[in-house]
Amino acid sequence: MPDNTEAGYPEKTRKLLANPGALCNMVKRAARGAGDITLKYFDGLEDMGITHKADDSPVTTADREAEEFITRALMEIAPGIPVIGEEAVAAGTAPALDGAAYFWLVDALDGTREFIHGGGDYTVNIALIHDGQPVIGVVFSPVLGELYAGHGPETALRWLEETGSEKPCRVRRTPKAGLTVMASKNHGDAGRLDKFLENFKVERRMKRGSSLKICAIAAGKADIYPRFGPTCEWDTAAAHAVLIAAGGQVVDLAGAPLTYGKGDPKWLNPEFVASAFPWHEIEPA
Repeated sequence: MPDNTEAGYPEKTRKLLANPGALCNMVKRAARGAGDITLKYFDGLEDMGITHKADDSPVTTADREAEEFITRALMEIAPGIPVIGEEAVAAGTAPALDGAAYFWLVDALDGTREFIHGGGDYTVNIALIHDGQPVIGVVFSPVLGELYAGHGPETALRWLEETGSEKPCRVRRTPKAGLTVMASKNHGDAGRLDKFLENFKVERRMKRGSSLKICAIAAGKADIYPRFGPTCEWDTAAAHAVLIAAGGQVVDLAGAPLTYGKGDPKWLNPEFVASAFPWHEIEPA
């Protein structure tokens, strides 16, 4: 049987698991390095090499190179912790978890369609999962020059390349004027979203790509993101950790927190709602 405690990892890894702030800083550097790789292709310096996976979703050379970079970096940073990347899963080369207490979830280029069409709302997502829960998360937007990170309650921060500075971020109180609702640019069910929002006072809707929708809530710029339709665990885990660190939550439609490493062969999430407040506890409007 595998050792599901920190004691089962090399000393280097055990020390970092005991110091999540330091580990998060190292992950931030890996995310920025992967972002630099994607920019080569985004700026047209290299051919994107667009192909399609078995599910007909697009994949580019940038997806693969950035994931390989992150995987190598994480294995060097914290030996012994398995790395589950979207492209490795698609290729059938991802490692087995075998009951591991910790594992990494990586989407090295979240928003590939956005990326291919020249949109800047794509992100690099890296999350550390412990016993099914996201405990460290880093989301980096290379084009926008924004990075979000968190490694536990009250640790969420936003870094801007323009200023080179980090600032704490936190969810906001629900505005009296009504909610700002995040919605996907390219996915989701608009009819079901309309029906869901009948129970809330809404001021406006905003559309963003990738995991930036959840990060907008963590930064206090929006309030809720209901997602109707399929997503994978690597799409949400990093931003989920950031939102928890900022005081928010990501729960399924029954109000249970999203968990990771559930054993689904496609790594699918249930439908969910990310929010700054316990939306499922309020009375219908």
